[in-house]
Amino acid sequence: MAVSTPSAVHGSIGCVEAGKRARPAPTGPGHDARRRESHAIVAAWASFAVGLIFGLVALAGGPRPIAGDLSQPTVMVPAAGIAALVAATAFVLSTLLHRRDETAPMPPWQRTVSHVSTVALTLAFAAVTAMAVLTGGEILALGLRGLEAPAIGGALLTAIASSAGGWLAFQAGVELRTRELATLLFAYLTIGTVFAMITAADPRWWELHFSELGAGSGAWAFNGTVIVAGLLVATIGSYIGRDLHRWLGDARLRSIGAVVILFAVTGLALAGVGLFPLRDGPPGDGSLSGARLAHDIAAFGTLGLFAVTAVVVTLVMPGPPRAMLLTTVGAGVAMVANLLLWRPGEVYSTAGLEAIAVGIIFVWMTTLVRTLSACVPDASRPSARPTLLPRA
Repeated sequence: MAVSTPSAVHGSIGCVEAGKRARPAPTGPGHDARRRESHAIVAAWASFAVGLIFGLVALAGGPRPIAGDLSQPTVMVPAAGIAALVAATAFVLSTLLHRRDETAPMPPWQRTVSHVSTVALTLAFAAVTAMAVLTGGEILALGLRGLEAPAIGGALLTAIASSAGGWLAFQAGVELRTRELATLLFAYLTIGTVFAMITAADPRWWELHFSELGAGSGAWAFNGTVIVAGLLVATIGSYIGRDLHRWLGDARLRSIGAVVILFAVTGLALAGVGLFPLRDGPPGDGSLSGARLAHDIAAFGTLGLFAVTAVVVTLVMPGPPRAMLLTTVGAGVAMVANLLLWRPGEVYSTAGLEAIAVGIIFVWMTTLVRTLSACVPDASRPSARPTLLPRA
């Protein structure tokens, strides 16, 4: 997906004295940055207004608790839905305003990849915003036990959440870089997992594994988090492919395509962790055994695919850069040590294994996106290949 900064915009020329030449409007990166920030601020206030109006409508009636049992009326459930819609809309409007023509010089296949990535990110921003609002509501409810907010109070909370989500999504639509996407992924995983822990049916889930959060009541929080995280991993792979293409050009399209496919398959495996959750039931139930097998394949397959992806993307990069090579080797050694401390070391539970594995992946991916940010040109690079099929 190609991303480029918007072209400089000419402002209006004011009146000048007779005989004097009119001064051209300010242009350049500084002017563009101020213009983008002005648009983002307008988007934030517009999001606040929309959130307030929709909040007043959705929360009309008597006071209700901020958060709690989802079967009962609360403030945060409708607030999360409204804020998610506002964030998604802000991202789409920002993309149309600032990057509407960026795909025009691209061949159809590259344009399709760009549009699919935009759709995936729109869904991701909506999900991230909704989960952040729900998590914030649970934390706020813990600090304000027994508080019931009237319609205007709930609408103001909805407006604030909508404003924050709309502002961040609008800024992302202007110029979204791979580095911000990686940060978004791990922030979302953290937020979603915290929400799942707060609402977990079994408070001692940590003695087993994180997948225990995906079983029982409230399982949708964890399972939904990893499904959307899988979508984000696949989308990050598309952006990494974009960056590698800007760096390497059409000559390495086959290698770049392998990287994109590996990230997509890894994201699919991660989503499978949520699509095949653990379920409770009587011992000996064959369907439960099959679901557990599918879940385990998806979970451990995700780790294995991340390892393969790390090796392949490092080899595709020219050089490869020393920092990237050392980080990949170090991450591999750390992952093996992590597995040995889990089994046969018995130092920590599967939850500890999973938490450390995510930390290792975060360090590696942060190094990857920062390396790409330092090496890849900012300018968009439309492909000269009209098709991805190999030439005859």
